[in-house]
Amino acid sequence: MAAQKGRDLLLRIDAENNQTFITIAGIRTRKMRFNSGVIETTDSQSEGQWRELLSGGGIKTLTISGEGIFKDAQSDTALRVFAFSGESVSCQIDFPDFGVFEGLFQIPQLDYTGLFNREISFDITLESAGEITFTEDVS
Repeated sequence: MAAQKGRDLLLRIDAENNQTFITIAGIRTRKMRFNSGVIETTDSQSEGQWRELLSGGGIKTLTISGEGIFKDAQSDTALRVFAFSGESVSCQIDFPDFGVFEGLFQIPQLDYTGLFNREISFDITLESAGEITFTEDVS
């Protein structure tokens, strides 16, 4: 995959739960973090007292965070509704020419910031709430 513009990475949510995804408008920065927790099985008889891990163990998570400005009433309302409700929402993270990650997420953090000489901005964090699928872009 060749270098790409960060602005091309898109975050979409299915606010109406009807498989119609809307793009979250105004996001300036985006970050994804995959985590696969480990389960340690080290005991007094571990070879050389080196740590041992259970293969395939642990919990997988995907965290998405972003910062942006408000530009679209539909997506701004959807973010606020899901952040306040604590309900899971289906999301897509689209990497053009790479693929799409999709699954259920919750919004545990939504911050608003307003400096007197700047626009109102938001910071958001989404945490995976189920299995995440990946569909490769074959174009």
